[in-house]
Amino acid sequence: MTTSVDPPIRTDQTATLSPVLKQATPVVVDHAQGSWIHGTDGRDYLDFTTGIGVTSTGHCHPHVVAAAQAQCAKVIHAQYTTVMHPPLLELTRRLGGVLPLGLDSVFYANSGSEAVEAAIRLARMATGKPNIVVFQGGFHGRTVAAASLTTAGTRFSAGFSPLMSGVHMAPFPYAFRYGWDTDTAVDFALRELDYLLQSRVAPNDTAAFLIEPVLGDGGYLPTPPRFLQGLRERADRHGILLILDEVQAGFGRTGRFWGHQHAEGLIPDILITAKGLASGFPISAIAAPTELMGKAWPGSQGGTYGGNAVAAAAAIATLEVIENEDLVENARVRGEQLLAGLREVCARHPRVGDVRGLGLMAGVEFVTTDESGNRTPDAAAAVAVQQATTDQGLLTLTCGPAGNVVRLIPALVVTAEEIDLGVARFGAALDTALG
Repeated sequence: MTTSVDPPIRTDQTATLSPVLKQATPVVVDHAQGSWIHGTDGRDYLDFTTGIGVTSTGHCHPHVVAAAQAQCAKVIHAQYTTVMHPPLLELTRRLGGVLPLGLDSVFYANSGSEAVEAAIRLARMATGKPNIVVFQGGFHGRTVAAASLTTAGTRFSAGFSPLMSGVHMAPFPYAFRYGWDTDTAVDFALRELDYLLQSRVAPNDTAAFLIEPVLGDGGYLPTPPRFLQGLRERADRHGILLILDEVQAGFGRTGRFWGHQHAEGLIPDILITAKGLASGFPISAIAAPTELMGKAWPGSQGGTYGGNAVAAAAAIATLEVIENEDLVENARVRGEQLLAGLREVCARHPRVGDVRGLGLMAGVEFVTTDESGNRTPDAAAAVAVQQATTDQGLLTLTCGPAGNVVRLIPALVVTAEEIDLGVARFGAALDTALG
């Protein structure tokens, strides 16, 4: 009797990437350095996407590369609930110097979604309450619980119901959308939150408020400081935890080390970080006071790859680069330059409704306006401009629930000359796409 054995390598089938993965640009990268991507097509592209805010110190910063290479020669993976390794201990020590006062306990995961879910799990366990209040336009991830918390677009949560229960949404003070000034929008959003707590979501059943200091996929909207302070006051009054999702806004991107620091004196109960933490290596974390973190149930925190040794070494190096090269201040100054330049080149295009941002998070919103002054999101214009920027040698992305915002996310190492070049290329793309 003979038995057939499958060959070790098949030649009758090839695999392709999922067709659902839609590429924002046609660029295939050969190598990258700093603010530049060098494509296999022989062209050089100024990268104002940075892996959606991930390569905070630029592509392949020499100090980060050296740290990762050195760690690879020592140990690549040491599962951190089995054996501990020095990079994670050192990273935790150093994070203590930049985390908000009192947030002295850290749990590590791999992605922003995982960290968001860990934060929600901690909040529910610590308070014994089921409900989470999120804010319209927030993005918190694509895994089931994180997608349940996300309101930045139906594409993130549609098609795989039922979603996680206990999630309730309150308005975000989106002044441009409402056609109001910022103070009016903040007053409205705080009133509606109070009404939600009176009419639908009892404070005694509410574990946490969850919000981004700058909405990411929701349209690159800075959260007004007074709104964040209003959330802090209500959280304290009602015994609710305040969770700040700093996945995209943290680690210097807004011109402060943490995005919420623009609201002076504000300290969250739980902070979530990822993206720029390790300059491209996958690692995320939540931070909370030790007393609060200790209320998580035994066995509720863990994971195979969380706190990977190479990623932790890269994160330490990232912190060193941010400090040694004064990148938080660079983000502030270059961010002001970027917004000023964008406003100048956008002023001649009536389909640009708003130019906004904080530090090196800039968004340009496109709208059409009828004779009565009513504005409608113009996704077609945003896509046309975003595609035209690629032709100009500038990489950008779109965002917003309607897809009508182009976002620009330079690396924290970006220079004044690169900002000027990026603005010029964006202006040329506007002229090409919109005439």
